[in-house]
Amino acid sequence: MMRSLFSGVSGLKTHQTRMDVIGHNIANVNTVAYKSSSMTFASLMSQTTQRASGANATTGTGGVNARQIGLGVKTSAINVNITGQGASQSTGNPFDIMITGENFFVVSDGSQNYFTRDGSFYVDGAGNLAMTSIGYNVMGWQVETDPVTGDVKGIKKDTVSALRIMSAANKSYPPEATSHAYFSGIIDKNDTDVTGENGRVVNLSFYDSQGYTYTAKFSIRQSTDDKNTFSIELDKIVDSKNKEVPVPDGVNLEELFGGASEIAAATTIKLKDGYQLTGNTLTLPTGSTPPSYTIDKADPDSLDALATAFGYEGRTDDFLQLTINTAAAGADPVTKSIKEMIEDGTFGADFAAGLVDPADATQGYNIVGRKFNGAVIKFDGKSGKFSGLNGGTGSTATLDLSKLSKDGNFPSIEVDFSSISSVDHKGVSTISATNGSDDKYNTGSGRKEGAMIGVSIQQNGMIYASYDNGMTKLLGQIATARFANASGLEKQADNLYSATLNSGAFDGIGVDITASGDYMSTGQLEMSNVDLSQEFTEMITTQRGFQANSRIITVSDTLLEELTNLKR
Repeated sequence: MMRSLFSGVSGLKTHQTRMDVIGHNIANVNTVAYKSSSMTFASLMSQTTQRASGANATTGTGGVNARQIGLGVKTSAINVNITGQGASQSTGNPFDIMITGENFFVVSDGSQNYFTRDGSFYVDGAGNLAMTSIGYNVMGWQVETDPVTGDVKGIKKDTVSALRIMSAANKSYPPEATSHAYFSGIIDKNDTDVTGENGRVVNLSFYDSQGYTYTAKFSIRQSTDDKNTFSIELDKIVDSKNKEVPVPDGVNLEELFGGASEIAAATTIKLKDGYQLTGNTLTLPTGSTPPSYTIDKADPDSLDALATAFGYEGRTDDFLQLTINTAAAGADPVTKSIKEMIEDGTFGADFAAGLVDPADATQGYNIVGRKFNGAVIKFDGKSGKFSGLNGGTGSTATLDLSKLSKDGNFPSIEVDFSSISSVDHKGVSTISATNGSDDKYNTGSGRKEGAMIGVSIQQNGMIYASYDNGMTKLLGQIATARFANASGLEKQADNLYSATLNSGAFDGIGVDITASGDYMSTGQLEMSNVDLSQEFTEMITTQRGFQANSRIITVSDTLLEELTNLKR
């Protein structure tokens, strides 16, 4: 009779324990990434009053089973449904992360690693990715950088460490000078801009090594009888405020692009009324001040006056590029530009060699072409496709801006012309210049200094920063842990687990979450996997079991009372 009492007591205690488990599950029905527990029962022990016996062939009697009286119930196991996936809840926070699969985040308090499915993270004041609830650092792998260039090579999967994604180095992206550019589009030979005196202007934007923006202004001209040949020249370079970049002493802006080129273009130039040219002396119209100039390279005013005298007012540089055949009649041609004549001090004799009629200067001067610093573009006369540069089959010219600054901040840009063509486009050219290479990566385009504008986390846990200069940067990767027996993990406070002998050890490095087919989702949190309908059902059966065990005690007490009443 006493045995039934104690059996009832053990039943009460065990059902109370089960109720504690159920209550804990229900209390955490809205806890992020909580994993529900369930409890199973086992018989406590039995008292054997008679052991089992076997059959006796001698006496002819059969065997007898053992006689055992059970002594109650105990808790067999409390199992955690740790691999059961909880539902997802959308938060919109990019640092809220949900794991789909059986992996765990690795977090640390600075001395010990813990494991969690709670992906509610934020960036703390030190720039570390940390748990919102208790501030433990999220652990992961750092990036591996090139020791020479500093460029990120990838992820170094070594011992996990705190992910400091908002470091000073990560908040900005360094500038880079433009190294490549290309021209594209159509040059229509009937475009009046192309055939005009000033040519069609094409702008090329580029960056110096400090990230400042500049624009190189080119002009494209058809200044030859060959309709398939065009010249392209560098006119000036301006900064972001449209102010012209000064050229250091001893450097000619025109020499920075393409190199010395010559193009044939037969024409005649004549002095305007009132002007006379005798040797090196230019006489101005009556009443002019001064009345005359001696043509001298050291006197820019004399050069401007000479250009104006031949109708090139305001275009002195264009005039000085014109070439004349200075060879004697019947000899092989020797072409010199007007600029070369003046610099050589032979202007008077050389320029006179171009007279149409040596006896009558009013007939003008024969011009055979133009020398300039730039490039000559040639197109195929049949297809209109680009066929070569500067008389060859090459397609690139160098814009060497390094001479503009002794600090070395200006780049040398390789300019590619292979993508242009010369076909009919209703008299309108579409040619344009773009910094970078004509490939999917836009290689060598250069960039300004970039400020961080966002952080994103990929499904594999890789963390990327985006910058306002269009660049992205790998900052690190969130590591995960995977255990042979995840149910063997020991629960800690604050949604944490720690490894035990039965769960398997954490090697300190972790695993890539995608190695097992798992993945991370940002802007979402994993909810509790508690099933309320199941919990309420188990609560009912637990309540009935508790009631039945209490009746055992009540009935046993009644029996004992009857026994004591036998004395009366």
